[in-house]
Amino acid sequence: MVAKLERLLNLTAALLDTARPLAASEIRARVPGYPESDGAAHRAFERDKDDLRELGIPVEVSEVPGSDPPVTGYRIPRDRYYLADPGLEPDELAALHLAATAVRLDGVEGAEALWKLGGADRADAPDAGPVAELPTDPHLVPLFAAAAEHRVAAFGYNGRAREVEPYRIDFQNGRWYLTARERPDGDAPKVFRLDRVEGTVATGAPGAFDRPGAVPAPVLGGWRLGAEPPVTARVRVDAEQAPTVVWHLGTEAVVEREPDGSVVVELEATHRDGFRSFVLTLLDHAEVLEPAELRADVVAWLDALAADR
Repeated sequence: MVAKLERLLNLTAALLDTARPLAASEIRARVPGYPESDGAAHRAFERDKDDLRELGIPVEVSEVPGSDPPVTGYRIPRDRYYLADPGLEPDELAALHLAATAVRLDGVEGAEALWKLGGADRADAPDAGPVAELPTDPHLVPLFAAAAEHRVAAFGYNGRAREVEPYRIDFQNGRWYLTARERPDGDAPKVFRLDRVEGTVATGAPGAFDRPGAVPAPVLGGWRLGAEPPVTARVRVDAEQAPTVVWHLGTEAVVEREPDGSVVVELEATHRDGFRSFVLTLLDHAEVLEPAELRADVVAWLDALAADR
């Protein structure tokens, strides 16, 4: 799986770093990781080319200049790949380059390709290294590959087996998230935290599903946006507001359904102010159950608000 990710990065770099279209044979010589068999290499390249286009990378097909008979070549036009010049001042551009090259994915190889994709020239800074690293997760690579290749993924989550169609991977507020549709009869995509995936991730054959045209990034609630020690909160929501809360949080958050239609939801809070604001929007339709410390904190906060009136 790692070879696939590295190969896509190196392929992107090779197709960008060429003045003319490259023939398939030249690509195989420049980009490691393709099978030795001509047929298998051709099929792997076709899949890679489709993956890059699906990610929004414009792979252009044209004739290799001077080839006789004509040979099909491939390249990524820089003017279509890179953003237009936003008119940044030199110090602003330097800061942007620093941000682009100072952070890398912890444990993921392919540094040469990443250097070619943006930032300072490696030859000008041979000893330069990242000053920060994005944390990885053991499930990141197989799920990234599954999303890129449209493979169904299977893993444990919240105590039961899941089979999902991975749509996208996002890094938000220090954690990795997977947006996926759960099989067999899932409707709207759900969000799974990678650090809560249980066991190993198994993936099926490529091309097993069609991804929707546009899958938005997950919108995380305000209670997740802080850096405070995580607290797992349980909140009872009455029947009147239960459908809205379940729609907002997802069915994964529901830990109890009561006969009167109310639900008990569980969510992890790393931002107390954001959590209190969430509870306040529900007025008297919600009650914080656990933990006792968080319940007392919310009660004290509400008492203080009442006293100020």
